[in-house]
Amino acid sequence: MMLSPASDGPPVQRDLRRICTDLILRQRLILSASLLLCLVPARAQIQEPDTHADTIYGTVLNAVTHEPIGRALVFSRDNRLATLTDGEGHFQLELPQAAAREPQSPPSTSITWLAARKPGFLEDQSPDLQAAATPGHEITLSLLPEAIIKGRLTFPEDDGPMGLTVQLFARNVQEGIPRWVQQKSEPVNSNGEFRFAELEPGDYRVGTNESMDNNPAITIPGGQTYGFPPAYSPGVPDFARAFTIHVAPGQVVQADFPLTHQAYYPVRIPVTNPDANGMNVTVSLQGHGGPGYSLGYNAERQRIEGSLPNGNYVVAAATFNQNSATGSVGIVIKGAPVDGPDLVLNRNPSLAVNVREEFSSNSPDSDRSGTFGNGRRSFAVRGPRLYLNLNALNADDFGPQMSPSLRPPTGPNDDSLVLENLAPGRYWLMAQTGRGYVAAATLGGIDLLHSPFVVSPGAGEPIEITVRDDGAEIEGTLTGVNSTTAQTDAPTTPGSFSGLQPWVPQAWVYCIPLPDSPGQFQILAVSSDGKFNSPALAPGSYRILAFKQRHRDFPYRDAEAMKAYEAKGQVVHLSSRQKTTLQLQLISNE
Repeated sequence: MMLSPASDGPPVQRDLRRICTDLILRQRLILSASLLLCLVPARAQIQEPDTHADTIYGTVLNAVTHEPIGRALVFSRDNRLATLTDGEGHFQLELPQAAAREPQSPPSTSITWLAARKPGFLEDQSPDLQAAATPGHEITLSLLPEAIIKGRLTFPEDDGPMGLTVQLFARNVQEGIPRWVQQKSEPVNSNGEFRFAELEPGDYRVGTNESMDNNPAITIPGGQTYGFPPAYSPGVPDFARAFTIHVAPGQVVQADFPLTHQAYYPVRIPVTNPDANGMNVTVSLQGHGGPGYSLGYNAERQRIEGSLPNGNYVVAAATFNQNSATGSVGIVIKGAPVDGPDLVLNRNPSLAVNVREEFSSNSPDSDRSGTFGNGRRSFAVRGPRLYLNLNALNADDFGPQMSPSLRPPTGPNDDSLVLENLAPGRYWLMAQTGRGYVAAATLGGIDLLHSPFVVSPGAGEPIEITVRDDGAEIEGTLTGVNSTTAQTDAPTTPGSFSGLQPWVPQAWVYCIPLPDSPGQFQILAVSSDGKFNSPALAPGSYRILAFKQRHRDFPYRDAEAMKAYEAKGQVVHLSSRQKTTLQLQLISNE
């Protein structure tokens, strides 16, 4: 039987239509009620942030786009608390003491240190960047998207060597000096592809070490050997000519480059006065510092051995003992084996240090003394030995990072200061003093506070240092700094620090001497009320910069890098015993 809504029909049909209509309406009402019941729990889960003083809440954002990050893990540094953000990047953590606290008890005011992580973003473990969360106050955590460098090696034939790896070199800054440091090494897959992930923004280079050809089809025992010399993006054999890859947060950079297939020839270099403990051998193409090539030392035959392709090389050797020695020779390979000239190891020179003290006559530290111990006995030391610390830092952008320092005193009457075991090369003088400031440091007319010095084999002139105590001071206020929670004597709670809270710098002030002026680099921390002050500074002209985050690698000795700050901050001129008051603003986007 067919029911037509457009036809009234007989009474029986009208009754059937009425019954069916009632059933349909009832089903719709039941369905609507069911949907409402399903929606109620879902609405109950979407809560406004609990601003109760026992609750920590906030948002996790992308540090570049400032967009919320969903499904990020937020956790306390002691791993007692953890939660995931919702789709809008919000999170909420209830402190463990909230349930146990009596209703009439005061809320907690302790600080809990939080961090966040999520795949695809960097996790910074630096204590300077930890987020201090106070219960009842909203905080924002930022995650920096990772950068990626990937690429593909191309070979002159279909197949490359087995077990090939690609190295990643990062441009770091040590004591204001830019340096290239190997950071990672990744294997190459069967398609010649490599990938470096979780990279911070910065400058990088990629390249391979040399690899001998392991193809059995062309390898003849006792015959000519072949290999793949070191190669660097975009396809050069010299690290000094490698392309510098700059990556920004979240950027993916493609770095393809080819490998070449070359013949290798035997190299033998006799060592006239070897050390029984062995030695470290380095090989530089055309004398440029860099990684890649390698030769070894044969202690039985007392010579350096290995094989290299055609090219001009400098082979250097250094011993490991206390009285270290170094030596080097140059060789040229042109399609034939090379028996190089004898390599002579010369003991590394040392430089005497003369200190001139120009302290005030009423200085309270004039008669101060201390104790030095060498493991067998201890004795009193006085004068510059007590407060002056000197190191020599390699000035080349690639090379050993050894830092020769002052020789320990040999006995109670040894007041001499000597920088020992300085291998030939270029160095920056690192001078720190616990009394006054280093007003001048020279070597043969070279200003060591602003220029590197060169060490050559043999005895050299002494380093002349002047120390004074009539320094200047800087104090000031940084505008736009938010105050942190006041220190409190709240009881200890899990996942937090109580009592006197650890002081968290709100910003950082950098005092950078101008290139043509005396002075000393200094970093000052800004307190919660925006105040900062300096210890005694060397008189001179400074550029004063303020940053929200601490720059762990600040290239203050790199004149080219510092050009970016020429129009920023304030320039101050400090004279002896002057105290200057400043009002600074944060440098934006830094």
